[in-house]
Amino acid sequence: MPRVAFIGLGRMGHGMAGRYLDAGFTVTVWNRSKAKAEELIARGALWATSPEDAAIDADAVVTMVADDEASRAVWLGLKGAAKTAKSGTIAIECSTVSYDHAREMGRELNARGLIYIDCPVTGLPDAAAAGKLTLLVGADAADLERARPYLTPIGSIIRHFGAVGSGTVYKLINNLMGAIQIAGLAEGLAIAEQAGLDMKLVLESIQAGVAASPHVTRHSKRMVARDFSGATFTAALRHKDAAYAVKLAESLLADKPLVSRAAVEAYAQAKAAMPDDDEGKMIELVSRPKKPS
Repeated sequence: MPRVAFIGLGRMGHGMAGRYLDAGFTVTVWNRSKAKAEELIARGALWATSPEDAAIDADAVVTMVADDEASRAVWLGLKGAAKTAKSGTIAIECSTVSYDHAREMGRELNARGLIYIDCPVTGLPDAAAAGKLTLLVGADAADLERARPYLTPIGSIIRHFGAVGSGTVYKLINNLMGAIQIAGLAEGLAIAEQAGLDMKLVLESIQAGVAASPHVTRHSKRMVARDFSGATFTAALRHKDAAYAVKLAESLLADKPLVSRAAVEAYAQAKAAMPDDDEGKMIELVSRPKKPS
């Protein structure tokens, strides 16, 4: 059976690695904390002591880590996967990284004989565990076809945007729009609360209104109830993605991306106060009443 090395077993990566086991692949896993791998090991995954160890004899290496720094470390660090990955190995980067980083990794890994697939994803952890993610691919068309057998176990939809980096461009746009919606929702609900509106009616109106995107629908319930259990995306990660998107926007647009910058600033405050909490908890920062003058 094909051999897959899976690196990064966080909220998304754990379910994704499990999908390869479900599909009958031989799966080797690595994570900074082995505790997150125990359930997968019990299901048949092999444990690696490092990304370098995980990549030995792998047909594909899949990474799902936090940011540019973590991505570079697991691929090209002292014990990075590129040290042992054989020529022709499919290198699938599912992490949300910056545009410059995606292109740089493509060049560096291709130069080492690997086939780099820029493949960030959309979907929540339950979709990851069910193999129902949407994969946003940037790759040569022929490389995508070679990688497809390693993509179908984790994604039900594959969108090919073009060359390496193009998948990341769309992912950053997607997550930037999410940041703007969620931050705007938090402020809107805060205004409603402090104005004394019936929040049950506000919630009903929001969810029946034209602004009721999936983000707004999901987070409005949680914000009104102040129930942020089962966090699926943290304030720190949302800030990181929005900041990457703003950097990209500033490299392409003549005018400053003012709305995007405002979202980054909002999430910078949330990151400072509650980095590992659910991103929607930022309403607790913006809903404080103004002190009487």
